[in-house]
Amino acid sequence: MLKDYLWVFFISMVPLVELRGAIPVSQIRHLPVIQSYVISIIGNMLPVPFIYLFARKVLVWGADKPVIGRFFSWCLEKGERGGQKLKAKAGRGLFLALLLFVGIPVPGTGAWTGTLAASILDMDFKSTTAAVMLGVLLAGVIMMIFSFAGVQIF
Repeated sequence: MLKDYLWVFFISMVPLVELRGAIPVSQIRHLPVIQSYVISIIGNMLPVPFIYLFARKVLVWGADKPVIGRFFSWCLEKGERGGQKLKAKAGRGLFLALLLFVGIPVPGTGAWTGTLAASILDMDFKSTTAAVMLGVLLAGVIMMIFSFAGVQIF
């Protein structure tokens, strides 16, 4: 059983899969829902501070490197453009926009992407962490409902 919980924990840390994949896996392995939910949230939130503090710096560092420079520059430019677009649309509701971006379980959204976007938008750490945490909680509830209903999203 510990092995199953470790699988859920590590799956929830993987970019793009995150909690959205970990909760259905936990239900396929017949693990208790509440424990799986808590473990998935912890696993999904663990990388958030590191992403916020270091991802943008790594992209800036790698932007002028020979092999990875074009890709890193593209990531930075795309993040800046997308971030400014989101900021213009959301205005003062940036916190809520980030919460919903992370919380609605569709491919390409989640804690990793939301935290990176917040970092590029220069949102403060406390607001970013709170919005991402609330979004992860929301995504977890939605995924539990879908898992109980037997709905396959992907």
